[in-house]
Amino acid sequence: MQVISALPDTSVAQAAVRLAQSTEAPSVFNHSVRSYLFGELVAAHEGMRAGADYDADALFLGCVLHDLGAGSAAPGKERFEVEGADLAAALLTEHGCERPLVDGVWEAIALHTSMGIADRRGALCHLVRSGVGADFGRNAEFIDEEIAAGIHARYPRLSMARTLMDAIVAHAQRSPGAAPPYTFPNQVLRERQTDGITLLELAATHGRWGD
Repeated sequence: MQVISALPDTSVAQAAVRLAQSTEAPSVFNHSVRSYLFGELVAAHEGMRAGADYDADALFLGCVLHDLGAGSAAPGKERFEVEGADLAAALLTEHGCERPLVDGVWEAIALHTSMGIADRRGALCHLVRSGVGADFGRNAEFIDEEIAAGIHARYPRLSMARTLMDAIVAHAQRSPGAAPPYTFPNQVLRERQTDGITLLELAATHGRWGD
């Protein structure tokens, strides 16, 4: 049985954790870390090897920073995925990361809600989206129950789906550019305004992990 991965401990990884923790709700931060841990499990399940098939540090950065745009550091002028990608890129650049890493993490974050696109943009985009999806219970049937319990004990859910949708809706309401028509943020906003709850919240509540 695979053990829970330790989190990367580089200076930029530590800075990423500090930024996410200080600008996101605890439930959203925990979701971001779980997304990385589940992303590692997806990689192992698919026979992908860290260092050969994907960059584990890049996966951590892409996952732990993927919802920065739904946090307090985002300006609220563009959709949250793009603003989160911009914030992540700025952090990585400040810490001297090479341009390919910065661009790769930017793309993975910007596309993490883009079904049918992210999975065709290389290993990093695929694993970030898959890790995020697994934390909502999507395609997570292969994950060992004991490993999942350990991950949730360390990083509890804390009504993640509701609080994340709250944050996305709040961001979407800040300006027209934050929720353009036919985008994921616009869809979330319309579902909340029309039904009081989003399809993602319902799916999470009735999914493998619950809310």
